Amino acid sequence: MESAYLQKNLGTCLTQGLAEVARMRPVDPIEYLALWIYKYKNNVTVEQRRQEEMAQLEHERELAVMEQEMMERLKAEELLFQQQQLAFQLELEMQEKERQRIEELQRAQEQFEKELRMSMENIAKGEDISHGEDGTDSGKTLAEISDRYGAPNLSRVEELDEPMLSD
Repeated sequence: MESAYLQKNLGTCLTQGLAEVARMRPVDPIEYLALWIYKYKNNVTVEQRRQEEMAQLEHERELAVMEQEMMERLKAEELLFQQQQLAFQLELEMQEKERQRIEELQRAQEQFEKELRMSMENIAKGEDISHGEDGTDSGKTLAEISDRYGAPNLSRVEELDEPMLSD
């Protein structure tokens, strides 16, 4: 029992201390061993503190690394979010431009249809006038017949019979 106690509590310390006494061969080996054991206790305490500090530093380093990784992920997510926002904004701009282009095409189509209707009405009016005249000349000028702005205002030209010219 006593040897187990001594082995458990003093085994390593005494073994190392006696090995140190045998190696150094001091003049007073008992005093040297006593001082060595006292120093051993301080060394063990300091080593335990150093190990605890190293464990704490390692833990803090791991936390710092995890925090750094999280910051990098957040930055990557923020960059991805900004890219998605930019892509969404570009898509909206493209849709707006497409909508404006479609509106312009519709306005142009409506304008073309309006001009076509006016042209058809003018043609129809022209046919009505020619059918209504039955070959007689009403004496209207081209500007009066045409409703268009800027049509030439030509005076009426009378045609001569061809047989009279050949004389």
